[in-house]
Order: sequence, then structure tokens, then C-alpha cells
Amino acid sequence: MGERFRRQPLAVIGAVLLVFFVVTALAAPWITPYDPAVIDLNHRLAGPDHAHWFGTDELGRDIFSRTLYGARLSLLVATSVVACSLLLGLVAGGLAGYYGGILDTVLNTFLMNAFLAMPGILLAIAFVAFLGPGLMNLIFALSIGGWVGYARLVRAQVLAAREREYVEAARALGASDLRIFARHILPNIMQPVIVQAAIGMAGTVLAEATLSFLGLGVPPPAASWGAMLNDARSHLFDAPHLVVFPAIAVMLCVLSFNFLGDALRDYLDPRTRMSAGL
Repeated sequence: MGERFRRQPLAVIGAVLLVFFVVTALAAPWITPYDPAVIDLNHRLAGPDHAHWFGTDELGRDIFSRTLYGARLSLLVATSVVACSLLLGLVAGGLAGYYGGILDTVLNTFLMNAFLAMPGILLAIAFVAFLGPGLMNLIFALSIGGWVGYARLVRAQVLAAREREYVEAARALGASDLRIFARHILPNIMQPVIVQAAIGMAGTVLAEATLSFLGLGVPPPAASWGAMLNDARSHLFDAPHLVVFPAIAVMLCVLSFNFLGDALRDYLDPRTRMSAGL
């Protein structure tokens, strides 16, 4: 552990932060001192103290409890969106890269480029505004805007892998296209996809916070870091703790995924690993 920390300190920090967020998110119902939705107007806008470690908001709700429950929501949305986007990207990019021809032209030139022409966050805002706030709508909207990056990456990797000798050998032995892709191509293209997924988790956490800040996330009384920041705007100067703690949570969560993504990229790249002595 000490040797790994000296070589990749940011990776260790990112892993520790991520484990902390996952554990606290899973254990939130048992470790939070208050119900995050309970209103207590007698203690509204209270500063941090022994009773409320992070203070309370304008409705008297405990910010510490809401921050932990916000981690549950952010990690759930990030995991679901990346899984859905990755699945769509593997299917679309795999078909375009493996078969090429007119299918590649339709999927890559027309469909992918059409989605890339529109900023992902604006596309998500449009979908959520049309469908209405809600957890499933939020996941769907972010997945619609996020699958294209995975599809382009998978397509490029499949284009390079489909001409390799082991693929030609499997094809000569009569293996089906599905078997060739699943058993021979997919395992050899997953390294950059995993790195992209780790970094994509960070972007999804930030996107979820952005949509919640705009009032397009999961509706109240569900705790969300973005919604907490939105509620704190009117109390920025008289109760700054309303902004500080959810903002720090977003920052640390995004940093943890970025650190892990960079570490995975260095570890899975043989040239980088050899130069670093990993």
C-alpha cells in the first residue's frame, strides 16, 4: 500500500474517497441522526453545532443527513446512466465498427454526429423539461446525451480489432459474428472503455447536480446536492454553511472519479505502466 501510494497517490486518494462515499451512501439510513425530510422551523438556518454537524437549512432540515442521502441519489444516477450509456454505446459502436458499410454510415455519420452536434447537458435539459422531473426521466435524459461518446470509442476500437489475426482465425473456424464479438473483440477493447466509464461517472454526478440545481432533477423532498445548492442561493451570506457542505460533497465525489479514471488509464496502458514501473 505504501509503495502504491508513493507511485500513484492520487489513485489511492480517489479510491479512499469513493469507498467513503459508497459506504456512507449505503449506510445512510442507519448513520444519519435525523430524517432528511423532517421540517423543524424552530431550528431553521442553525449553524453547525453538536446537534446538527452541518447545520440546518431554511426549513430546519438537517444538512448532514441530507448530504448523505444526496450521495445515495448521485451515485445511483451516475451508475445507472453510465450503465445505460455504455450498453447503448457498445451496441451502436459495435455494429458500426464490425459491419461497416451502409450501417456504419447511418449510425456514425448521421446518428452519432447528430447527437454530437447538440451539447449533452442541453439535450438532457430539453428531455427532462418535456418529460417532467423524476428519477427515471433524469436517468433517461442523461443516458440519451451520454451514449454517443462510448459509441464512438467502441467503434474506433472495433475497427482496429476486427482485422487482427485472432479474429480472422475465429472467422475461418466458422465462429458466428456474435461469438467473435463477445469472445474475441469485446475483451480486447474494454480497457479504454473502462477508463471512459470511470471519467463518465464524474461527469454524470456533475450533470445530475446541475439539473437538480435548475429544478429538473428528482422532485422534493428527496435530498439532492444540486437542489440543496439551489435552495441555499438566497442564504449565501447569512447562512453560508448551506452552500459549503453540498458543494464540497460534489467536488470530492467528482474528484474521486477523475483520480480513479486517470489512474486506470495509466495502469491499463502498457507503455505508461512500463515507464512508471507499475
